[in-house]
Amino acid sequence: MVFLVILIASFLLQLVLPWWIIVIISFATCGIIGKTGKVALWHPFFAILILWTAMALFKTIPNHNLLVTRIAQLFGLQAWWWILVVTAILGAFVAGVSGFCGYHFRKAVIATQSNTKL
Repeated sequence: MVFLVILIASFLLQLVLPWWIIVIISFATCGIIGKTGKVALWHPFFAILILWTAMALFKTIPNHNLLVTRIAQLFGLQAWWWILVVTAILGAFVAGVSGFCGYHFRKAVIATQSNTKL
């Protein structure tokens, strides 16, 4: 459930908002419906990894990887797909950490509320 919510919401919102909307989506989703720390870390990670890889391939294949090849040359990389790998992993890492933080934020708020009631 977390995976699909993050995947769909990120896809739709990134059409009109900046890339960092994945941080807000992952944090909120895992803070609200994240069941465990593992789910909160790995579901956003793989959702954004798949989404960004698919979107990058969708945009680069029609133009025969022209722009991404030039960017790879700027970074001193031999193959264009290294840029794809690095970009997808960085985005996935950001989403995973954000989801993990959202889950633990909810846990901290619940623990604080239960301590103040005593």
